[in-house]
Amino acid sequence: MAAHTTRLMSRFRGAISRLFWTAGWRVVGPFVNYTFLSRLILKTNDFNTVQWLGKPILQNMIDLWTIQETIYELKPALIIETGTNRGGSSFFYAQLFDLMATDGRVVTIDVEKLHDLSHPRVRYVIGDSTSPAIVDAVRQIAAACGGPVFVILDSDHSEQHVARELELYAPMATPGSYVLVQDGSVDTVGHFKELRPGPLPAIHAFLARHPEFTIDRERCDRFLITHHPDGWLRRA
Repeated sequence: MAAHTTRLMSRFRGAISRLFWTAGWRVVGPFVNYTFLSRLILKTNDFNTVQWLGKPILQNMIDLWTIQETIYELKPALIIETGTNRGGSSFFYAQLFDLMATDGRVVTIDVEKLHDLSHPRVRYVIGDSTSPAIVDAVRQIAAACGGPVFVILDSDHSEQHVARELELYAPMATPGSYVLVQDGSVDTVGHFKELRPGPLPAIHAFLARHPEFTIDRERCDRFLITHHPDGWLRRA
């Protein structure tokens, strides 16, 4: 009887412990995740020192891992990137295409040139990503690429600009592919509060008008912390 009671008590304590851990994590988990991301941003100066093969890439490495998984899964014929900055991300995407031995190409757009990088798979476009001439040129490239198109928006993160880019570039993403709106963390992390309103209200307003796009929660929450909350938009 004593041994039986001991086993019952042990099981009871285990059940209570699991219940407490699950319920407790629901409460403290978001705080822990937010604190870790905030500390990571401060430690890395918002990832300004992160490099890919010696090239500045300025990306949260955790998010970058999800991006490369998505690129391998989709094997896009074209990645459209707004916001070239120092060129590291487009260089990274191009080298992924090299490793996969596909015909993938990258078109990357920025208002000024801040790098000296080059890669045969990458076309660098200088100008406003929302200007009619650039949008028309990129639209023609996308229409002629003959495969999946993956869109990454990473330029001006103000609500107004993101809203405009979404209307212009989201239609270029092919069904089953994605629009990744980067840096919604502007609206969630205190470190960026002076930059608000940022991408999140633009994302939510866009989704209300475009039911063909939905948030891919699995990708957004892939590693618990992200610079791109609600940023992975899948086109049906």
